[in-house]
Amino acid sequence: MDLTGRAALVTGGASGIGAAAVRRLAAAGAVVAVADRDEAGARAVAEEVGGLALPGDVADPDGMAMAVDVAEDAFGRLNIVLLNAGVTAGQSGVENLDLAGYRRIMGVNVDHVVFGLTAAVPALRRAGGGNIIATASLAGLVAMPGDALYTMTKHAVVGYVRSAAPVLAPEGIRVNAVCPGFADTPLIAHAKAQFGSFPLLTAEDVADAMEAVLERGEPGECWFVQPGREPEPYGFRGVPGPKGSTPPPALSWEDH
Repeated sequence: MDLTGRAALVTGGASGIGAAAVRRLAAAGAVVAVADRDEAGARAVAEEVGGLALPGDVADPDGMAMAVDVAEDAFGRLNIVLLNAGVTAGQSGVENLDLAGYRRIMGVNVDHVVFGLTAAVPALRRAGGGNIIATASLAGLVAMPGDALYTMTKHAVVGYVRSAAPVLAPEGIRVNAVCPGFADTPLIAHAKAQFGSFPLLTAEDVADAMEAVLERGEPGECWFVQPGREPEPYGFRGVPGPKGSTPPPALSWEDH
């Protein structure tokens, strides 16, 4: 992948999948802005790749707009936006709802994708086109028992990507999602012991999928990522997708 002369913005870029994506983009020649609430982490990753740190809350519409504006201003262009930030619910979402926690997961997992895309589109238009990739989850394709709120937010991201993509494709702006299963990142660190011998993706596995999407993805595709399988676009049963494909058989949380 050769991204010489390209400029990118990665949200949630201070750790995990986001940091892996930042390093992958920079290694391919892009200049990268690292957006994250973790100011020290964002600065450390940005310094490592010679990029730009943008501390702030991605769930804030003004914050996302400012991140896009500052990145475009600093680099003179913006070609790639990875909307990667995400959180877990910490509750089932079925009973005894914690409203603050609900608002937080909706803000980061859903609002930030909407705010990020709408802020990025004018910048990508000025650049003559580009790529927007949202990090969804396997939970955006297959319900994850016990975490209804997280599943809801990731289904929302998948639906938003699939709906926005055909609107922007004629302008040379390609919108996609990556949908990884469980990955060994700080997002699941608190529960890692519960996985036992269950195979986990690495952040690099997901960065591989993002690279594949950048290189050969089609508008609106949502690529699933599972251990032991090559990432590929998911087809939606009974609903024509970007290529009219059908879903892979028996895709589930236990699939590896």
